[in-house]
Amino acid sequence: MRPLTEAIKMARAGLGHEHKPVGSFLFAGPTGVGKTEVTVQLSKALGIELLRFDMSEYMERHTVSRLIGAPPGYVGFDQGGLLTDAVIKHPHAVLLLDEIEKAHPDVFNILLQVMDNGTLTDNNGRQSGLP
Repeated sequence: MRPLTEAIKMARAGLGHEHKPVGSFLFAGPTGVGKTEVTVQLSKALGIELLRFDMSEYMERHTVSRLIGAPPGYVGFDQGGLLTDAVIKHPHAVLLLDEIEKAHPDVFNILLQVMDNGTLTDNNGRQSGLP
């Protein structure tokens, strides 16, 4: 846990690439080995929010809009998505995408943007940074 928190603290101190996220970490393994607990402890050690999303709720294509908001012309398009709103509210947070393997493939396209340049764009064009 210590190397992980130290790497994040160094990056937050300005010693990382300014246009890249601090880190994207994949914790893989069978049920019960502590993947979720690592994220809980990491958020506590850093004193920041833990944003948890159960990705099994996003298995269908139409549910992806709940994360980033409905497209223009659809009901609720003026509202943000659950993920984008959470990141805007807590830009310095540990983001846990639990059971990501169950999510619809469109979710992975969204995550590529996040992991590549540290930003998340909702369907209204609002960008939220993930430092």
